[in-house]
Amino acid sequence: MDFPGYALGGFSVGEGADLMYDTIDSTVPHLPAGKPRYLMGVGTPQDIIHAVERGVDMFDCVMPTRNARGACAFSPGGKVRLRNLQYRLSDEPIDASCDCYACRAFTRGYIRHLFNVKEALAGILTSIHNIRFYQRLMEGIRIAIAEHRFQEFKKGFLSTYAD
Repeated sequence: MDFPGYALGGFSVGEGADLMYDTIDSTVPHLPAGKPRYLMGVGTPQDIIHAVERGVDMFDCVMPTRNARGACAFSPGGKVRLRNLQYRLSDEPIDASCDCYACRAFTRGYIRHLFNVKEALAGILTSIHNIRFYQRLMEGIRIAIAEHRFQEFKKGFLSTYAD
């Protein structure tokens, strides 16, 4: 059928990433060229990169905000668990390379304090940061594709990102 786009769903319900990638590999080649391909509910940075490599265009996931509410921030080096004691006196932003409001105006130590006193602002600031992290990830992917260097981008990202 000639739909405006095509969605793939039912993933992230317990199967391993390899099975998901195999299913995407088996499905995407049969979808019409030039139509958006949407992968529903999948959202780790690694899964996004591997799915883009397989021809997926769009994603949605609660991960950025759900993880944020649990004091977990994303960074190019991997997850930052903001409740960790090591950040108690930290005057660093969540991610020094990030231009979001949370990173420009607050420190890891202060956000950690907010989580520890159960202040809702902690989850809000970390959500702002995580959403910006994902925006920057997708922007980097789009630029790399346009410049015909996606494989280089993928290799660089995955070599520094630790889950």
